Order: sequence, then structure tokens, then C-alpha cells
Amino acid sequence: MKVVSREKLFDPSSEDSILEACKNNVAEAQKLLIKQYIGFAKGVCRRYAGNDQVAEEILNDSFLKVFTNLKHYDKTQAFQAWLRIIVIRTAIDYYRKSLKDSFYADRETIQVPDLTEDVVSKISAEEILQMVQRLSPAYRLVFTLFVIDGYSHKEIAQLLGIKEGTSKSNLQDARQRLQAMILKANPHFQYAYE
Repeated sequence: MKVVSREKLFDPSSEDSILEACKNNVAEAQKLLIKQYIGFAKGVCRRYAGNDQVAEEILNDSFLKVFTNLKHYDKTQAFQAWLRIIVIRTAIDYYRKSLKDSFYADRETIQVPDLTEDVVSKISAEEILQMVQRLSPAYRLVFTLFVIDGYSHKEIAQLLGIKEGTSKSNLQDARQRLQAMILKANPHFQYAYE
């Protein structure tokens, strides 16, 4: 009796080998790549999404784009950096489709004292993320691109097809709304600054 063994189509310990197998639509390699990067990608998605369901949609679309466009991946750059760009642009595409006019959100003035890093450092990252998720989509998108992912207002304006001043205004409004949320959730912080 002859035993036929199935030869591995890729080396699971080599990212280059996994990526090459993914280009050839090897399902096992695709599953392994997803397993290796799903935590990172989901973290990026959650920063841009208003809830976990939207984050999952962005995540699924992002990995679909990764496998569709893997032939364009430049091996001289880190795969994680390339993946991050795809996830961010997928999130932007998601908002373009569903919220075309949201960049001109209502203007209401909120008076809040400036919170120092000392106060913000007492709030967990998960609490801050939940507050960011409660921002309007336009504010959340600009805030995340600028504060977390380091894009300039000029880059944000180009990515979103808005004016640079609109990006700056949305960022300022987002910060004010976050400060108001922090004070509402933690009223004892306000007394420390009066």
C-alpha cells in the first residue's frame, strides 16, 4: 500500500512564502495570513468604525482587498504597513459610500475646560475608544486619521475630498465633543480644574 502525502504548498514559518501562496489563492495560506494579522487589522477597524458590526464589515472588505491586490504589494515595505493603509482606505471608502454629506455636521458650541494629559491618562484605552466611536462619522474619521494615524490636514483633505479647513474644523469639534464626553462620564474631573 502506497501512502500519498500532500506536499505543503508554502512554508508556514516564512511570511514571503505565505504571501506568495496567497497570491496563488492557497486557502490554507490565506487563513494563516488572516490569523496572523486579524488582531492588528481589527484594532485599526475599531478606531474608524462606530460599532463592532461596522468594524467587522470594514475588516472583511479589507482582507478581500488584500487578497485581490496582493500582486501589487511591494516586498520592500513591511506587510503590516501595507495592510494598515488598505484598512484605513477601506474605512474611508465605507464612509464615502454611506455618509457622503456628513462632513458638514451641525455646529453647536460646547464650552469645556481643557483637560490635561494627567486626567486623560486616568481613563482606559477602551473607554477612550468607546467615546471616539460615539463621535459622528465625519468627526471620528478626521480625529482618527489626524491624532492616531498621523495624517496631516492636507493629506486628510485629499483622502476625503474635503477642504483643509473642514478637516481642521472637524478635528477641533471632535476634540471638544470628546472632552464633553469625558467630563460627563467623569464629573469629578471638572472639579479638579475649577
